[in-house]
Amino acid sequence: MNPAELEVQVAAFRDGFLTTRSALSSMIVGNDEVIDGVLTCLLAGGHGLLEGVPGVGKTRLVQSVAEVLRLRFSRIQFTPDLMPGDITGTTMLRDDPSGNRVARFEPGPIFAHLVLADEINRATPRTQSALLEVMQEASVTVGGITHRLDPPLCVLATQNPIELEGTYPLPEAQLDRFLFKLCMAVPGLDEMRAILDRTTSADGVELDEVLDRDQVMAMRALARAVPVAPAIRDYAILVTLATQPGSPHAPEAVRRYVRFGSSPRGAQAIILGAKVRALTRDRVHVASEDVRAVALPALRHRVLLNFEGEAERIDIDDLIGRVLEHVPMPRP
Repeated sequence: MNPAELEVQVAAFRDGFLTTRSALSSMIVGNDEVIDGVLTCLLAGGHGLLEGVPGVGKTRLVQSVAEVLRLRFSRIQFTPDLMPGDITGTTMLRDDPSGNRVARFEPGPIFAHLVLADEINRATPRTQSALLEVMQEASVTVGGITHRLDPPLCVLATQNPIELEGTYPLPEAQLDRFLFKLCMAVPGLDEMRAILDRTTSADGVELDEVLDRDQVMAMRALARAVPVAPAIRDYAILVTLATQPGSPHAPEAVRRYVRFGSSPRGAQAIILGAKVRALTRDRVHVASEDVRAVALPALRHRVLLNFEGEAERIDIDDLIGRVLEHVPMPRP
């Protein structure tokens, strides 16, 4: 690819990202970082976990992403009685034109481009694992036959952090499958005013279609092609290693309060997220600032506190902030 073609593609990526973010911001008040995180998950080829109290717009955000990008959308409401087959689909007996009974696979709601797993922690571990297997393999195997899912597949799961009764919290190994964990904040005074103006008046907000599936796939391919200098790659690795209490790169706070740190998937998430962020800044290379910007959503669900950390009510976000302060950035 010659420089002129690359410049055109980078500009198209940036414009598509910013236009999509602007369209979503017209529906979702505040939480701009969460909007950026959701789009980054989609364009990096990953999945996202959205956490927030009821009513902050988690479900509406995911629905809006599907609308503006013209992606096939599916919503799965997770409940304790939801079975794996309710997600993946099952084999049913049907009559063929000749009147014979034949087994036919009926796809479940996971066969979509953008899947909303609403309140994922309300389903049993068995059902959760069925969804997470699909996320990892992008396929469903039923009756010995494997069915591939059409790209782009992006699962955006939501969970409520305050209602724990009757829930099945995701184990750390399953949380690790999510590229980012994004926390939606409770709106402030000005944001509440904007929400009420948009949702209680006669004129509702209408979303315009911004991109389509082919454009999303092209943006994904471009993001993967962004080069990463060895020094920046090593910086992302050191940040990840610094979350592990047994690592010589870890700060004292991590050694004292952390039981388990991030897996290698944390470093992968940082690099992939940083590539997307670089393109939105008109750059075809990843910088240290990109790594620092995506480290928090990439690592916050991959760090497990020990007993002392739980007792001291250590905030994991603050802990990751200490990690970023501790690990020196590479020299330009």
